[in-house]
Amino acid sequence: MKLMSIADGKQELKDLREIDSKAIGAIYDQYFSEVYRYVLYRIGDQVLAEDIASDVFIRLLEAVKDGRAPQTNLKGWLIGTASHVVADHLRKKYRRPENEIPESLPDLNPSPASEVDKREQNRAVQSAYKQLTSEQQDVLALRFGQGYSLEETAEFMNKNVNAVKALQFRALAALQRELGEVDYE
Repeated sequence: MKLMSIADGKQELKDLREIDSKAIGAIYDQYFSEVYRYVLYRIGDQVLAEDIASDVFIRLLEAVKDGRAPQTNLKGWLIGTASHVVADHLRKKYRRPENEIPESLPDLNPSPASEVDKREQNRAVQSAYKQLTSEQQDVLALRFGQGYSLEETAEFMNKNVNAVKALQFRALAALQRELGEVDYE
């Protein structure tokens, strides 16, 4: 990479303001790799970095055309503009993340038929549960509804742990008899 003198930099800016196509091509050739590396470092995507770096040079041409061309430091203007474009891109990406939805995305919502099946299962279990004795209902409610341990259930019901185990076993067996051999898949 050649070092550019201040006089060369001023000549570049003068040629740029005059929209000299050779000067514009030379500026692009000289600075594109630096702008690209800066953007790539910030973004991390090669294709996107090329697009953004190219956009920086398009903005340079638009600025020259509108009379807003850089007056002193062309490289600083290019890197500054690249910084602004990258910040805009990152802000947009943060606000509206773009996630592609795959074509084979499964429908996780239950089907109407499965909803009806689930309601029917719940109705059958509630009906069978009502057929149990109050002690059996209590033990199932405490153990499975509230998540109490055997010891906690025994203490709450004023029974010993073995009595609660037997009561729970009989309650589950009675519930299964009421429901019959049902396979809920």
